[in-house]
Amino acid sequence: MNSLLRQTFSWHAGPPAWGPAMVAGFGCALPLLLGLFSAHPGFLWASVGAFQAAQANPLHRLGMLRMLMLCGLGAASAGLGFWSADHPYTSFLIFALFGFLLAWMQRFGSEAGKLGIGLAICLCLGQGQQGLGTLNNPYAIAMLFILGGLWVMLLAFGLRGMHGLRMWPYMPRFISIFKVLKRHAKRLPKQKWRLHALGCTLAFALSGLIVNLAQLHRGYWLTLTVVTTLQLSFQGSLVRAVQSILASLGAAGLLILLGHSLQSPALMVATLLPLIALSRALQANHYGLFVLQTSVCFVLLAESLAQDWQLPQVRLFNSLIGVVLALLVALLVYGLERWLEHRQLLQKASNNTDAKA
Repeated sequence: MNSLLRQTFSWHAGPPAWGPAMVAGFGCALPLLLGLFSAHPGFLWASVGAFQAAQANPLHRLGMLRMLMLCGLGAASAGLGFWSADHPYTSFLIFALFGFLLAWMQRFGSEAGKLGIGLAICLCLGQGQQGLGTLNNPYAIAMLFILGGLWVMLLAFGLRGMHGLRMWPYMPRFISIFKVLKRHAKRLPKQKWRLHALGCTLAFALSGLIVNLAQLHRGYWLTLTVVTTLQLSFQGSLVRAVQSILASLGAAGLLILLGHSLQSPALMVATLLPLIALSRALQANHYGLFVLQTSVCFVLLAESLAQDWQLPQVRLFNSLIGVVLALLVALLVYGLERWLEHRQLLQKASNNTDAKA
């Protein structure tokens, strides 16, 4: 029985984290229930901030510090996305910057990459939610986001107290952290990282610009499809790229089918809260699975109080555009990678010929 469980959850590191799962569940439950009864869009941002902060494990040594970083940086990202939704060129530049930042953070290991993908998702939600509710102030969005994160941090302090841990652990030596990050960065070849950074920057910038210029309703279905697809491991294979794109499209289709079949905020919240707790208890250790897992929960959070699920074609159309854009960028990067490899082979052959002569 134990071996069967280990095989089933081999993608998850260690036993299920039920303590952080309860923090995530209760942290998202309060703002969602308040939003359900009051119909105020601000509670949606509080629930997103709560879920963002709950991605960190408060029982780990750096858990509280990471929770604070996720809350503050996530609020800034959501506010920037909300603010840039009215400015096409500003949106293009901000999305390009976040695409490059995401690729750059991935150089330093999967944990840094998980922080980067969370910030990119908050940016997408900030842009896509602009115009959907009565809130029109990015500072209010950021403050509501922070309030949700602080509510989760309060629950996290209680969890640490139940385990007899210090409320705020001793801070590590940042020089040691920088050394570890530097070792991670040296493992990745520079050319491979540059191509990945080019793909992320170009695709993310174009997705933000398309949503802005076309004034797409719920544009985060497009931007999240793009950013999620490009984070899956292609390993230089066009077949794996197509498989990743189909996986992203299939996941989007299942989410749209779920929302269209429920068409009730109360049922969506009742379905979402156990899913959030289970997802946090069995948080994926693999980076690609973590991206899919987190993106699904964020999308469901953003759609939990939606009243327009009778129009699923809008969401499907945005997802299809995102898939096409991700495929075009993947083809461009793949072709550029093959061209660089061919050029290097020709250069080596020329050097060998010169050496023999």
